[in-house]
Amino acid sequence: MAVSGIGKYDPDNIFAKILRGDIPCRKVFENDMVLAFHDIAPKAPVHVLVIPKGPYISFADFSQRASDKEIVAFNRAVGDIARQFDLDAPGYRLIGNVGENAGQEVPHFHVHLLGGGSLGAMLAE
Repeated sequence: MAVSGIGKYDPDNIFAKILRGDIPCRKVFENDMVLAFHDIAPKAPVHVLVIPKGPYISFADFSQRASDKEIVAFNRAVGDIARQFDLDAPGYRLIGNVGENAGQEVPHFHVHLLGGGSLGAMLAE
C-alpha cells in the first residue's frame, strides 16, 4: 500500500525496525550514516536497498532536512555499493519513490539499486 512521502516520521516502520536490530536483514554495507541490504523480494539479480540511518520519510524530506555530511555519505555509499557488485561497467538503475503516486511503500527514505542483467523499460507501458 502506498504511503505519503511527507509528514511525521513513523519510528515503527519496517526500516526503522531493521535499523534498531528488531528485524534481521542481509546486510551488504554499513557505516555511521547508511545501511544497505538485499531486498527480500528482488526484482533483478542484484537488488539492494540503501537507507540513511536518520529518520527521513522520503527523498523530499531527506533533501530538505539532512545535513550536507549525511547527503554526501549517502551518495558515496550508493556508488561504493554499485562498485562492490561490479555494476559500473554493465550499468544499473537507481529508483527512489516519493509518495503515493510513485508507489512509495515504506515511510523511510530509501533507494533501490538494481543491476546484474538487462532491466528493460524504465516504466511499464
